[in-house]
Amino acid sequence: MSGLQDFLDRSRINLEECVVAPEQLSSARKIFERKICYWTYRPMDGHPRAIVSPADARILIGSLRDTSSLFLKGKFFDLEELSRADKSRWVNAFSAGDYVICRLTPDKYHYNHTPVAGRVLDICENSGSYHPCHPEAIIALATPFSKNRRVVTVIDTDVEGGTRIGLVGMIEVVALMIGDILQCYSEAQYLDPRTVQRGMFLRKGCPKSLYRPGSSTTVLLFQENRVEFAPDLLRNLHRQDVWSRFSEGFGSSLVETDLKVRSTIAARKEQTTEKVEEVGKVT
Repeated sequence: MSGLQDFLDRSRINLEECVVAPEQLSSARKIFERKICYWTYRPMDGHPRAIVSPADARILIGSLRDTSSLFLKGKFFDLEELSRADKSRWVNAFSAGDYVICRLTPDKYHYNHTPVAGRVLDICENSGSYHPCHPEAIIALATPFSKNRRVVTVIDTDVEGGTRIGLVGMIEVVALMIGDILQCYSEAQYLDPRTVQRGMFLRKGCPKSLYRPGSSTTVLLFQENRVEFAPDLLRNLHRQDVWSRFSEGFGSSLVETDLKVRSTIAARKEQTTEKVEEVGKVT
């Protein structure tokens, strides 16, 4: 218990956010899988075209026009591997689009929330190995047979009540010690959780899934020219006055932004940048 308290002190987890009383969080697993009063502590922009962060995470943003590979869990994934080879129609949909990489560390709240509103076109799980989440410099390609396990959800937002930014790919990637990704979509707080299935309509900002203990990464994929990122995320990305483990083509630094779930990260392309809420802080 003393070790658990040391972890809480170091990570600065705010137990007052939790649904249950702090004394009920008596193990590391209970803390990791904690539910929070997100409706109070994670407010969300009500604009129907806003796109929100799927997790409490450190995020990087970019475009697949500039690179065909994403560096996750110490390994390179190309788009086809990440979204699963037998789903090539989705690969084509996102091939020149934008992406968000959300890196969750063990102290983070580990529920994923829906970043957009829309209808599920496809969901599949791709089994793979487990590897650590600690970021390394992008300096070497990894072997193709040891890619991480992941769940891919494709959401059509061009439907009634949707965010209307085309198709959105949400990819949940698991890391060392992760035993499962629990799909548990709930429209009202955490009540009546349901397994995400094809044809379901997902409201924006709702709990979608839970990572089991460990660290993990959530990736969002957008179609080309459909979204614009929040201006402060773009400013943070290439800052030179902070240190970053990430690099771009062995050159300029890529700086993560630490932000909360349901914070605005982007908006539909037709909106002006002034309407995109400024969020996050540099890590």
